[in-house]
Amino acid sequence: MDFLNQVKHIFFDLDDTLWDFEANSKHVLQQLFDEFDLDKKLNTDFNTFHTGYKKVNAALWRAYYQKELSKEDLRDQRFNTTFRDFGYIAFEESKTISEVYLSRSPQGKLLKPGCLEVLQYLCQKNYQLHIITNGFKEVQRLKLDAAGLTPYFNTVIISEEHGHTKPDTELFRIAEVLTNSKAHTNLMIGDNLESDIVGGKRAGWKTIHFNDTKTLFANAGKSIKQLDELKVLL
Repeated sequence: MDFLNQVKHIFFDLDDTLWDFEANSKHVLQQLFDEFDLDKKLNTDFNTFHTGYKKVNAALWRAYYQKELSKEDLRDQRFNTTFRDFGYIAFEESKTISEVYLSRSPQGKLLKPGCLEVLQYLCQKNYQLHIITNGFKEVQRLKLDAAGLTPYFNTVIISEEHGHTKPDTELFRIAEVLTNSKAHTNLMIGDNLESDIVGGKRAGWKTIHFNDTKTLFANAGKSIKQLDELKVLL
């Protein structure tokens, strides 16, 4: 496509764009639900617990992005708050479960369909590939290593290491410096409309919204449903 003609650097979001956060997280949560007998303690089934946890976790992450919540509080509160919502008060146990979750979840190897094939294709086309992610530094690199993604990327930019999170334009400017790139040569690909797409556009980058859901988003610009669509576009 013409609007992608000048692209030399491709920046991928990590979670739920390449690394299947939803699937990897759910797998570990199911393990913990069974190991800690949470069905009895919360008096609920796994699917109901999982839905409640995701709602709490999403709200806490929004507060973290808005600098209303610390990293430590996010980690301490997501299970504790979920437990409380089910009428179970057990702060120390929730902290233990959080620690186990944090140790296991980055080891997940489930990727979005076509991920490795597309990365190999883009490397063969001589694009410079980079990661730009809002995750925590001690887990994001573990994810990349465990899933075999590290060798494909020239640069890994983790928000926590730079004091800015997407969609903050400053993080995109830092990315330009670290990769010796210019805005007009950069393409941001990600699943989060605000962080990846709005953030990329504000920085003057080209963007592609990876949207493998059935939800339609206004003003998303160019979007794809499968990663292998990039073979046609790039």
